[in-house]
Amino acid sequence: MAWNRAGGELALEKHCSWRAFAVECKQDTGNETAKQSETWKMVMKRRDFLGKWGLSSLKIKLGFLEGEFNPQAPDRAAAWELYVELLTRVTTQYLAPEHGDEQAALESVYALFGVTRQILRSQGSGCGEFAKLAIPVLNQVVRPFTAKWHRLSLAGAFKNAKRCREFRDELASLQEQIRAYTKALAAMAEVEDLTELEGVVP
Repeated sequence: MAWNRAGGELALEKHCSWRAFAVECKQDTGNETAKQSETWKMVMKRRDFLGKWGLSSLKIKLGFLEGEFNPQAPDRAAAWELYVELLTRVTTQYLAPEHGDEQAALESVYALFGVTRQILRSQGSGCGEFAKLAIPVLNQVVRPFTAKWHRLSLAGAFKNAKRCREFRDELASLQEQIRAYTKALAAMAEVEDLTELEGVVP
């Protein structure tokens, strides 16, 4: 009887050990499945990423749009750098009619070209996803605005009150597009978005 009891205890111990092992394996499998599920949720095409952040109007070749959006560490670093620049400039911050200077505002917007180029150079060729977003925004969103108002400013537009109001109206429209851009950059950088932290004053 003693042998049977010992044998029974040994069998029970083995049973419990295998049961614990099975539960552990099931948990590991479940965690791995959850990780895979989460990964699949994060996979998206560039077209879908742009659409999510209101940037679908950017003209980008179909081949790039259909590619997988897969930012790497240099993309995230570049996105964070530009995100900080944008959130602390007139590009996203409301400019009250009684405050600010039109020429200074134009120069701040124009400075985005130099800032973006510097970020692209410093992060190198590894920030391809960032480049595929930043370059079209510069050329298609920012450049038309700066090209128009640089020419007009040289002609003395900012000495004319009507022209100044026109500039501020167009700046407000640009700011809406840039705010969408900053939200996309926050998503790329994987940081909390602070674009609306202080609210947008109409």
